[in-house]
Amino acid sequence: MIRIVRLGGPRAADEGLRLGTVRRPPRGVPKAEYARRDFYDVWVPELAPSPALFSWIKARALTDANWRTYARRYRAEMRQPAAQRLIALLAALSARTNFSVGCYCENASRCHRSLLRELLLEAGAKVS
Repeated sequence: MIRIVRLGGPRAADEGLRLGTVRRPPRGVPKAEYARRDFYDVWVPELAPSPALFSWIKARALTDANWRTYARRYRAEMRQPAAQRLIALLAALSARTNFSVGCYCENASRCHRSLLRELLLEAGAKVS
């Protein structure tokens, strides 16, 4: 089962491994402390928006129209073969073990993790 989480937040007791689907690791935190500080156990930047897409959305107001454009572009990035393989892998693993995927954004509904959740569900993943 996959949980979709905000990185840095408290972990659920049965959450399992935490995957950070962020483009860059947290600043000013030594790598050895990521898991201890509830960031993530494994970094998976391939499931984060590209630097260009991230810069594009950060440079604009987060209007409904901009969000729709961002979502469409993120989904296009996730149609690339490497991302598709990772999504299929996570979907398959979700039937056998608990783990979580996450990002730092405060508002989950306007974060790529909400889009990743949809992609995982479309791939047949078990998502809580």
